[in-house]
Amino acid sequence: MGQCYGKVSQTQVNETATSHATTTVTEVVPADPGGQTPLQSSNGAVNYVQSVKNTPARSSSQSPWPSPYPYGVTASPLPPGVSPSPARASRGSTPRRFFRRPFPPPSPAKHIKASLLKRLGGKPKEGTIPEDPGTEPEQALDKSFGYGKNFGAKYELGKEIGRGHFGHTCSARGKKGDLKDQPLAVKIISKAKMTTAISIEDVRREVKILKALSGHKHLVKFYDACEDANNVYIVMELCEGGELLDRILARGGRYTEEDAKAILVQILSVVSFCHLQGVVHRDLKPENFLFTSGGENADMKLIDFGLSDFIRPDERLNDIVGSAYYVAPEVLHRSYSMEADIWSIGVITYILLCGSRPFWARTESGIFRSVLRSDPNFDDMPWPSVSPEAKDFVKRLLNKDYRKRMTSVQALAHPWLRDDSRPIPLDILIYRLLKSYLHASPFKRAALKALSKALTEDELVYLRAQFRLLEPNRDGSLSLENFKMVIDYLFNPIYSSVKTNI
Repeated sequence: MGQCYGKVSQTQVNETATSHATTTVTEVVPADPGGQTPLQSSNGAVNYVQSVKNTPARSSSQSPWPSPYPYGVTASPLPPGVSPSPARASRGSTPRRFFRRPFPPPSPAKHIKASLLKRLGGKPKEGTIPEDPGTEPEQALDKSFGYGKNFGAKYELGKEIGRGHFGHTCSARGKKGDLKDQPLAVKIISKAKMTTAISIEDVRREVKILKALSGHKHLVKFYDACEDANNVYIVMELCEGGELLDRILARGGRYTEEDAKAILVQILSVVSFCHLQGVVHRDLKPENFLFTSGGENADMKLIDFGLSDFIRPDERLNDIVGSAYYVAPEVLHRSYSMEADIWSIGVITYILLCGSRPFWARTESGIFRSVLRSDPNFDDMPWPSVSPEAKDFVKRLLNKDYRKRMTSVQALAHPWLRDDSRPIPLDILIYRLLKSYLHASPFKRAALKALSKALTEDELVYLRAQFRLLEPNRDGSLSLENFKMVIDYLFNPIYSSVKTNI
């Protein structure tokens, strides 16, 4: 649904700022769009929206970092049925020997404008390229969500505290029940803007995800969902400490290593919780982390699940969503999974440690080209003064090959962040690896056993922690029952009070 929980749009943001509205693109080109200006929303932010249905492509299991099985569990970044990158495909379309110079790549601006207007229910202006006919037939839309109808009787709205493309957020206060006199935040989504089945499903999915993920200390609390004839109301916890972006700017654009660690532990903790429950956020950025209060040591909360989706361990998504500066290369290639969130965390980490973006250009097409082709700069100041462990941490998050990227749990076990007093959560990757091992041939199992003897101590720390978490049987073996027991423990409502410590 895009961002609409946060501060009202900021004024001028310097080079260290990372604020960009939610971006969804229909086409990626390797060159600037030939002088065409991108579509802008009312707050001056660039918005790309695509109304293509999310049809996941599948691939085999992925190999992690660190991995006890470095061979045999890799997967092609482009599974069958998924087209190669438009950035690659466009280069060979016009032979140079027939023309002095090849035709310039088509600008995505017209497609983007048309699909944005389609998603919002408007009509494309004359001259724009319309969407493919029959993508979404016109029909009567059911805008009844089945939520409570008594919003006005339960809550009193206050002033507006944030605005996004599909709605706005207001402060509020409870009138009765457990939430009486409690300060709240209410995300208000206009039904008049829900002019397509996609936009309606976006709202349903956001509420469903918020309900499913409740219980983690670094996740914004969901309280209620209501509706009336005009709006849908999502009632949540009010975070009054401002955005992480504001804190970065207040510190002059960068954090010390120790302060950055405290931020990243919170981010990785909540993201690992989401991934274990099969949710990929797809829009991780400093604007979507809010502090509960203005205190220096206040907890952070992850917000805005409007672009999030459920995903199975072996599933891959192909719709391009996110924010330009934080989008992962495999997202632009239309074949990605939870690793895309890790890339976004890598961009946030880079910004925290040096105060600038790892990938930058004046246009969205230029940003995408930089993400696909360029490597982050670790030579200029302040990187020479940053510890080798911190630089290694960032490089392992910003690896363009998603198969070599760390998971969120592996990142928590990295030497730069490791803390023996802090428990490491269960990694869904372990389940995928064991499943792959069980389906392997005897020869492959023997090879993996031999390769396991070459694991480093840092890799063994992560694996030992995961093994202990699963509480192996007396003979030291693991079974499916061990996984069921841990999952039931983590997600059973009876244990909601202890989830926050996982």
